[in-house]
Amino acid sequence: MTFLICKNTLHTNLLHKKTLHRKIAQQFLASTKNSKKGFLMKEQELKVLNLIKDKDYAPMRAKEIAMVMRVPKSEYNELLNILGKLEMEMKIQKNRKNQYRPVEEVYYDGIYRKNQKGFGFVKIEDQEDEIYISKDKSLNALNGDRVLVKIIEEKNKLKKAEGKVVKILKHEKDTIVGRFEYNKNFGFVVPDDKNFGTDIFISKKNFGKARNNHKVLVKIIKYPEKGKKAEGKILEVLGNVNEAGVDMLSLIKEYKLPSTFPEAVVEEAKKCGNKIDEKDIIRRRDLRKDTIFTIDGEDAKDLDDAVRVTKLENGNYKLDVHIADVSYYVRPDSILDREALIRGTSIYMLGRVIPMLPRELSNGICSLNAGEDRFTLSCSMEIDNKGNVISSDVYKAVINVTERMTYKNVQKILDNSDEEIVNRYKNYIDEFKLMEELALILKNKRLEKGYLNLDIPESKIELDIDGRVTNIEKYENTFANEIIEQFMLTANETIAEKFFWLDAPFIYRVHEKPDYEKVKELNKFLFNFGLKIKANKDNMYPKEFAKVLEEIKGKDEEKVISNLILRTLKVARYESENQGHFGIASKYYCHFTSPIRRYPDLFIHRVISKYLENNYDVDNKFIEDYSKQAEERAKQSSERENIATKVERESEDIKKAEYMESRIGEEYEGIISSVTSFGIFVELENTVEGLIRFDDLGDEYFIYDEERKMLIGEHTKTTYKIGDKINIRVKDASKLLRTVDFEKA
Repeated sequence: MTFLICKNTLHTNLLHKKTLHRKIAQQFLASTKNSKKGFLMKEQELKVLNLIKDKDYAPMRAKEIAMVMRVPKSEYNELLNILGKLEMEMKIQKNRKNQYRPVEEVYYDGIYRKNQKGFGFVKIEDQEDEIYISKDKSLNALNGDRVLVKIIEEKNKLKKAEGKVVKILKHEKDTIVGRFEYNKNFGFVVPDDKNFGTDIFISKKNFGKARNNHKVLVKIIKYPEKGKKAEGKILEVLGNVNEAGVDMLSLIKEYKLPSTFPEAVVEEAKKCGNKIDEKDIIRRRDLRKDTIFTIDGEDAKDLDDAVRVTKLENGNYKLDVHIADVSYYVRPDSILDREALIRGTSIYMLGRVIPMLPRELSNGICSLNAGEDRFTLSCSMEIDNKGNVISSDVYKAVINVTERMTYKNVQKILDNSDEEIVNRYKNYIDEFKLMEELALILKNKRLEKGYLNLDIPESKIELDIDGRVTNIEKYENTFANEIIEQFMLTANETIAEKFFWLDAPFIYRVHEKPDYEKVKELNKFLFNFGLKIKANKDNMYPKEFAKVLEEIKGKDEEKVISNLILRTLKVARYESENQGHFGIASKYYCHFTSPIRRYPDLFIHRVISKYLENNYDVDNKFIEDYSKQAEERAKQSSERENIATKVERESEDIKKAEYMESRIGEEYEGIISSVTSFGIFVELENTVEGLIRFDDLGDEYFIYDEERKMLIGEHTKTTYKIGDKINIRVKDASKLLRTVDFEKA
């Protein structure tokens, strides 16, 4: 669909009649002249909007606009749809004569995030600041709704801009997961999403088979308005709230995760078989006799990277990184590919995985299992003793992994701490020592550049056979983990830089520098520890952040400050344009090493394969098609990654609350991780975090010092600030609410 300007003979009288200057027509004609394939809907919207906003434009009816833009009859309905959409979004409006004109007031289109207390904030795309919305100005918008907002008070140094919702453009959810409460002739569903904004009324005829205290999936049939609650119909009963596995099933339903594969997808995966095609070996480097290792966690089943390090005669190192050639099996636009794109990423919930690819691929023919011939896309790098990549080579290979190693066993070999393990792998000790040597060089080089080595402990949550929590502790990372991390980072950087200079259509991993205002806020807190990040609006370098991290290494406040720095940084995302990676202090970065579980990796494997197969001489059509795909796939992958992150975080919150439910009354020492206007958050050594409200801090009345993020006792001047140690008692915990409450011990 391409809207053009009508021929001169057709539009002359119309332009005179409407006082629209000929230059507008010329502008539109110029904007479409070079288009071979037409424009996307968004571009057409912009074109129509620009026409109506032009200073020489006079109000026109839809048919007159169609004549000016030379819209074919077959596409006239598309124009009407665009005009309707722009009108709905209050970017244009109609007068009494049904003529379109621009809207004089400015409205902002954004996503509304509701707080449990009733107020909320609207995030506008490409804007750092959010707009505050009071409860009475929310128009009953629900958490996640797309809304139109009008600014009623501009922001100042003390507070955010304030606005009011003038229209709800799209409700985010048409279904919701929650707990059913029965009340004779009617019932309510209390949503799991505590910020959703309303309970959902259920009439008796819409109960289905739900009983009191059941977790249910509800279809919203009426959204809240004028003080009335939302109304719904129960679609599915998930089970009793205390039934094993219902908690994770609830998350799957809440986020509409594709927990099973369609039969056609599984059948296509099975056709890939469990053995490589011998005919394709001739087109690859045969490295099956090389000593190659996978190093992963003990429970890992989808092994998509394997490594080897050797020493060259000139004293340099040769690092080989072999990645599963998933693109060989998952062809573009196949059923497998379309399903992988929908999922975007594998999701690792506690006790279960929702994989991007069926297990026939992820655990089978694509997984680099020891002793099995496997196809790979490989990158070999020559690295000097300062960590510089001197040269690199990208190629297709066939390998046979020598040993499937675990992080624990490699670390035991490096430490010489387990005689049995050392003896079992005695033939490979020098191999692992060489890996350690190179990884140290690579890490030190990164640290010199400003690599942010954030020591944020992960949680290790152990479950029994029924999925109930038996133990929570901090996950201990060893240098064996670091070896693989450094090797993968190096491969990702090398691939990104190589294909950036080839100007190839690509998906990069982008991490922008943080917002200066947030850094200023962070510095106010760091001042209490005699620390400061040197930065201004124009100059901000990761090395300055790295200096602070080095300064706090091993100190009590390390964990808290690391977390605060992490919150100050922006969220990394996928983009079709390279913008560098602030956190890694890298100019070029992509995700190349995990195509089994991440779609962007799979996409760039296809691009790399195309270049290799054509001796780096690809046609313009491929570049044009894949450039467009890169933009679309990057955006979708970022969205899917955000959902996966939320699900994984919430699954942890549920299990942590479940674990603490049986520990009410027990006492622990913790560290204050956050200070707010309603209390303090305390993190325990096992990574569980809970809230102490003001009422549970004793009889003292506390004043909140927002500037220094500190509580000050009115009479005793007792202070509580981030990083302080404190003894707490577990007051309450709720798996349903996903909350843990502490009190001062």
